[in-house]
Amino acid sequence: MQVILLQDVNKLGKKGDVVKVNDGYARNFILPKKLGVEATDKNLKDLAIQKAEEEKRQQEIYQEAIVLGEELKKKNVKLSIKGGEGGKTFGSITAKEIASGLQEQTGIEIDKKKLVLADPIKSAGSYKVGVKLHPKVTVDLKVDVELT
Repeated sequence: MQVILLQDVNKLGKKGDVVKVNDGYARNFILPKKLGVEATDKNLKDLAIQKAEEEKRQQEIYQEAIVLGEELKKKNVKLSIKGGEGGKTFGSITAKEIASGLQEQTGIEIDKKKLVLADPIKSAGSYKVGVKLHPKVTVDLKVDVELT
C-alpha cells in the first residue's frame, strides 16, 4: 500500500513523502496514529498543491532575506565599551548588544541567534559581523566599537 506521510516517521520517511509499506503496517500503525493517509489520486493532487504553495512561500522568504541583506550591507552600528588605561576594556560586546544596537540605531530587528560572532568583541575598532538571514543568504554588518 502506498501512503503519504503527514509527519516524519523514523526509518520510513519525512513529511510529504510517498512511501510503500505493508498493508498491515499501514492499517495498524500509520493510519490510526494519523502519521499518514492512503495515497489516492485526490490525496496525491492535494499533496502536489501543498508542495507548490510551500515552494512559493519559501521563495518569498528568500526574496525578503535578499532585500533585507542589501539594506543591512549599507548600515553601520556604533557601540561603545568601557575602557581603562592602555586600551584595556571592561567587559565585551556580545551578539545581544549588537542586535539591540542595530534596532535602536536603524529600526531593523534581527534575532541575536542570526548574528555569526565567533567570540565576543573585547577591543575598540571596526568589525564585520556575519548575519545569517536565510540558509542561502549571509551578509556582513559593519560594527564600530569605541572606548568610553
